[in-house]
Amino acid sequence: MGGSRLRLAVLGGFRLYGGGDASLEVTGEAQRLLSLLALRDRAVQRTSVAGTLWPDVPDSHSHASLRSSLSRLERKTRAFVKVRPLELSLAPEVAVDLRAAQALARRLLTKGEPVGEADLGAGAVNLLSDDLLPDWYDDWVVVEAEEWRQLRLHALEALADCLIDAGRFSDAASAAHAAIKVDPLRESAHAALIRVHIAEGNQSEALREFGRYDVLLHDELGLEPTSRLRRLVHFSSP
Repeated sequence: MGGSRLRLAVLGGFRLYGGGDASLEVTGEAQRLLSLLALRDRAVQRTSVAGTLWPDVPDSHSHASLRSSLSRLERKTRAFVKVRPLELSLAPEVAVDLRAAQALARRLLTKGEPVGEADLGAGAVNLLSDDLLPDWYDDWVVVEAEEWRQLRLHALEALADCLIDAGRFSDAASAAHAAIKVDPLRESAHAALIRVHIAEGNQSEALREFGRYDVLLHDELGLEPTSRLRRLVHFSSP
C-alpha cells in the first residue's frame, strides 16, 4: 500500500493512516464502522450497517446510533467514508491491507497465475502471517477471520512450495513455520516444512520435525500422523 494513500489495516490489529506513516487516533465506534465497511468491500445499505453494529437494540435505536456515529467522525477520519443517502462504503482511494493479502493468496493458489518476485520472500510471508482483527469477537468479524485463516494457511503452504522450487529454502522454511504458528496441529503445514528440509538434503531435520509433530498430535488429540506424511518422511530416509 503506497505511503501517500489513505490506508486502513485490519491485519494484526486496527490501524488507520491518513497519508503518512503515523497512525490516526480513532474511537472504538469508528473503528468498528470502518472495519465493517472494509470487510464488506462494497457499498452497504445503512440498514445493514446499523443492524450489524448494533444488533441487540430496536431498529430505530440502531439507525440513530449510526447517524450519531457518522456525525462524530473527525475530519481526517471522515475522508475514509463515502456517505450516500441509503448506502455507506469506504472511499475508493482507501487501500486495505486485507485486500492486498487476499489477492496475493489467490495468485499463489491459482494454477497458471503468474507469481512475480514481489510475491515471494519475507514480505509475502509477513503479509500472510497476521490474524484478522485479533481479539475482536463480534459475529461479523469472527466469520471473516476464520475465512481469512483458512485462505492464508493454504497460501502459506503454496508459498513454501514455490520457494522450494526457486531454491530459496530459508524463505520457504519461514512460510512453513508461519503456517504452523497459525495452526500447530495442521499436518499439511508440518508437511511443508518437512519438504523444505528434504529439498535441502537435511534428512535428520525432516525426521526430527516428523517426530515433534507425532508427539504433539498424540498428546493433544490422541491421533497419529497420516500414512501420507509417513511416506513423505520415509521417502527421504536412506
